[in-house]
Amino acid sequence: MGREPERPNAHYREHPLTWDELALTVTCLGEAMNWQAKHDRDAFKEVWLLFENEQGRFPLYPGEEVWIEYAYSVGEEKWGRWFQRAVRLPTEHLEVELAFPADLDPAVWGMETSMTAEAAPLRTAPIRREEDGMRVFSWSTSTPALHARYRLEWRFRARPERETTQGEFR
Repeated sequence: MGREPERPNAHYREHPLTWDELALTVTCLGEAMNWQAKHDRDAFKEVWLLFENEQGRFPLYPGEEVWIEYAYSVGEEKWGRWFQRAVRLPTEHLEVELAFPADLDPAVWGMETSMTAEAAPLRTAPIRREEDGMRVFSWSTSTPALHARYRLEWRFRARPERETTQGEFR
C-alpha cells in the first residue's frame, strides 16, 4: 500500500499527542533535569536537555562524563513503529532500550543516517532478552558521530496488520 501522509496527519489533528500524556522525566546523576520543547506538533515532539534544574546547573566540562536517563510513555494509538535519536553534542556512549509485551512477538531492527551518508543498517544488531513477560531490546554504540541519527523500528509478528482506518496505520 502506498504512503498516505494525510491519514496520520488527520488523526493527530483530532487526537494530538500532548506533553502531559508523555510524562517525560529526565535525570542527571539522580537529579531531575529541566528540558525545553524545541518542536511541539500534534504528531511530533522534540526536546533539548538544559543541564539545569531549580537548584542549579549541571556543568559538563571537556573530558568529563555523565549518565543522563530519560523516559516517557506513548499509547499504542499515538505511537508509530519507530524511535529516533539524533546526536547533537559529543557523546561517548549512547544506549537505547525498548520493551514490548513478549506475546506480541516483536522484531526490532535499526538504521543510521548522517548529514553525509544515506541510511544504512546499524553496525550492530539490537540485543534481545526476555524479562517478566516483556521482550526487551537493547542497542548501544560508542562515540557516535555528531549529527548522526539512529532510528529503531519494529513490528509485531503475533498480531496481523490491522486494516488502515483513521487512527490505525500500517
